[in-house]
Amino acid sequence: MTRTFVVGLDGAGWRLLEPWIEAGELPNLAELRSGGVWAESRSCLPPVTFPNWKCYSSGKDPGGFGVFWFENVDLANERIETTDSRDFHTAELWDYLNDAGHSTGVVNMPTMYPPRELDGVVVSGGPSTVEGEYRSISSGYTYPEGLDQRLTEEFDYRVHPEPLLSSNEERGAEVDAILSVLESRFEVALRLFEEQELDFMHVTLFYLNVLHHFFWDDEPTLRAWKLVDEWLGRLDDLDDTNLVVLSDHGSAPTTTEFYINEWLAENDYQSRERTIEDVLRTVGLDRENVLRVAKRAGAVDVLKRAVPERLQQLVPQRAGVKRGRKLEAIDLDRTSAVASSQGPIYLNPEFETDALRDELIETLRSVSDEEGPLFTAVHRGEDVYSGPYLDLAPEIVVDQRPGVHVNDGVGGGSIHTDPDRWAAENTPHGIFMANGPDFDTRGEIDRISILDIAPTLLVTNGTAVPEDMRGDVLPIFTEDPSWDSREPIQLDRNDTKQHSEQVSDRLKQLGYME
Repeated sequence: MTRTFVVGLDGAGWRLLEPWIEAGELPNLAELRSGGVWAESRSCLPPVTFPNWKCYSSGKDPGGFGVFWFENVDLANERIETTDSRDFHTAELWDYLNDAGHSTGVVNMPTMYPPRELDGVVVSGGPSTVEGEYRSISSGYTYPEGLDQRLTEEFDYRVHPEPLLSSNEERGAEVDAILSVLESRFEVALRLFEEQELDFMHVTLFYLNVLHHFFWDDEPTLRAWKLVDEWLGRLDDLDDTNLVVLSDHGSAPTTTEFYINEWLAENDYQSRERTIEDVLRTVGLDRENVLRVAKRAGAVDVLKRAVPERLQQLVPQRAGVKRGRKLEAIDLDRTSAVASSQGPIYLNPEFETDALRDELIETLRSVSDEEGPLFTAVHRGEDVYSGPYLDLAPEIVVDQRPGVHVNDGVGGGSIHTDPDRWAAENTPHGIFMANGPDFDTRGEIDRISILDIAPTLLVTNGTAVPEDMRGDVLPIFTEDPSWDSREPIQLDRNDTKQHSEQVSDRLKQLGYME
C-alpha cells in the first residue's frame, strides 16, 4: 500500500504564496501544483488554529466536537476556561487508520496536548503545550513516554522557540529560533516515518503562522517559506508515498482592529466593573511596555521567577483584559453579550431572546469603516454549526472581512484602531495540495471544504469513512475508489484538566489571547 505524508502549514494561503511562486522563490511548491491536484480550502468559523486543525482531522465542524475557539465561554455559570485536547470530544482520522490496522505518526499537532495513546507516535505541539512564560516544556508532550527525551538529545527539539517572538521589531534571534523549530519538525517527522515504517504521518508547522502575524510577506516570512519549500522537495522524492499539503486557514494583511467588547459596551449590550487595570492604565503602565523593557534587559526569566503569577496578570494589556478575567471587568447581571476574538459572541441566558439576537445581528451587519462593512456575514450559531455540541456554540458568529482583526479586549477604551501587534490576520481561505501515486494531475480544482480532507485521506488509505464525518470524498484519484461507511469510534477521555493557566499563558504570549 502507498504510504501518506501530510504537511500542515498553519495559516498558509494562496494570497501570500502566489506572488512568490510566480517570482520563482518557491520552485517545489510550483512543481507540486503543476504535477498534482490543488485548491483553495474553506475553513470553519472562526478561521483559527483552535478549532480548525480538529475540523481537518475529525471531518466535523465545531458543533461535532464542542470547541469553538481557544476558550470555552459559559455565561450561565460565569466561567471562561482555556481549552486543551481533553475538550475535543471526537475521534480523528488517525484513530480510524489505527482501527483499520495502519500505523500513524502525529508531530506538532495543535489541539493534542496532553497527548494520548495511538498505534504509532504523538508529539504534541502548537500553542497548547506550555510550561510557564517563555519556557518550552521539556517533557510529557509525547507518546510513547520517553520519546521526548530522545527528541531533545538527538534533535535539540523544542516545543516552543526560545527566545519567543513578541514584536514586529524582533528580526534576529527570535526569527532564527522559529526557523530552527520548523526545521526540527520536518527532521523528526521524516525520521520517525522512515525508522518506524509508519503508514501515515502528519506534521504541523504552527509557528509559520506566527511569522505571518508579525511580518506578513516581509523577509522573515519568506525565509521560513524557502525552508518549507526545500523540505517539500525532499518529501516529494520519497518512494511510493503520497504527499498532501494543507492549512487550517489563510491570512491577509491587517487593515484594522475592531474591539468588539468595547463596541458591545458602547451600544449598551455590556456593562462594566472597575478593575485594578483601569488604575494602572491611567499612569501609562501596560504589559507590552513592561515586556519590551524586560526583553531588552534580558530579565524576562528573572521577573517570571520573582513576581508571582497573580501580580503579573494584574499588569494591564493595551487592548484590555482577556480570558476569564474578562468576567471580572464585566457586570454580568447587566450584560447581555460577551465576545471572544475573531468571531464568536455569546448571549447571557438571563437576557437572551430571539428579538435581542436578531437586533444584534442586524446592528453588527451595519458596522463599517472607510473600506466598508467589517464583516462579510453575521450568522446565527446554528446556521454554521451542527452536531451534538450545538448547545455549547456561540449564539452569533461574525465572519471577519479579510484584514479585520476582531479583538476581544475589555477595558482598553478604543473601538477602532490601526493594526496593533499583528501585520496579518487569519482568513477562511486556506490551501490544499495532493501529489503522489494515488492522485491525478489535473491541477487546480474548485474550492474545497476543510471537512473534505479527512474522509479523502481515509479513502486514500483504503479505510471506511465514519458516518458522522460531514465532508465529502474529493474526486482527485487516478482511479475511482470505492469505500464503505462505518460507525463512529467513541473515545473515552476521563482525565481531569490541570493545565488551564499554563495554556492561557502560552496563548497570551503568542497574541491569541493577548
